[in-house]
Amino acid sequence: MSIIEAIFLGIIQGITEFLPISSTAHLTIAGKLLGFIDQANPERWTAFIAVIQLGTLLAVFLYFFRDVVEISISFIGENLISPTRYSLQSLRSRMGWFVILGSVPIAAVGLGFRHVIEGHLTKNMGVISVTMIAMALFLGLAELTGKFSKNLSRISMVDAMLIGCAQALAVIPGASRSGSTIAGGLFLGMTRESAARFSFLLSMPAVFASGLLEFKESLKYLDSHNLMVLAVAIAAAALSGYAAIAFLLRYLRTHTTYIFIFYRIVLGTVMIMGIKYSHLF
Repeated sequence: MSIIEAIFLGIIQGITEFLPISSTAHLTIAGKLLGFIDQANPERWTAFIAVIQLGTLLAVFLYFFRDVVEISISFIGENLISPTRYSLQSLRSRMGWFVILGSVPIAAVGLGFRHVIEGHLTKNMGVISVTMIAMALFLGLAELTGKFSKNLSRISMVDAMLIGCAQALAVIPGASRSGSTIAGGLFLGMTRESAARFSFLLSMPAVFASGLLEFKESLKYLDSHNLMVLAVAIAAAALSGYAAIAFLLRYLRTHTTYIFIFYRIVLGTVMIMGIKYSHLF
């Protein structure tokens, strides 16, 4: 893989990780077209995808730096230094609990189905194309039934757990972490922007854990050139990811997610047609 190709893949990762259109789907399409997916060792591509997600983790951390610091200080202060009854804790401290509890489902699913996630099934374009369309319908239903009246100050532990369960759907290739969690938030009555904000905060523990785990696994495939390529891809993902976060939050203040729903359906259909009528995928 060249530096230019690494930049290209990093930009794809950064943009599609936060827009609800599935980074796995787009990276897998790019990987197949560029010939980077080794059918004999599909775990190498899984490791590459997971590791460059660290770039998107950096993007979230930088964009929400103030929130992360305030949540961490409040959580530690109100639970460890000066223990306070949960009902009396500040929103920042409760947000820490929400992120922790919401991360439990994907941690359980990710560890329980790790070998499936790393295997051939997650590179299967048929599975990805169907999931692209299915998640579009899921998000569309959330748009049709959502009340868009609840902001972050009104969510509960139950809401956090349910959105966490929605995030667990992201282990299915083509589902989209942001798509599933935003849809979960909309089903619970959240505004689009609030659902997206919580989605991004909730992504941090899962991306951090999977990225570090896969980085350890990827060490056996890395030499000095591959390490440089990986670093470039991570940097490109961080920069494009930061821009994608800023865009989506601003966009969702005044717009619906229908453009992403339509895009998912079109791309999923094109993928199915490509599978049926050519050997491209």
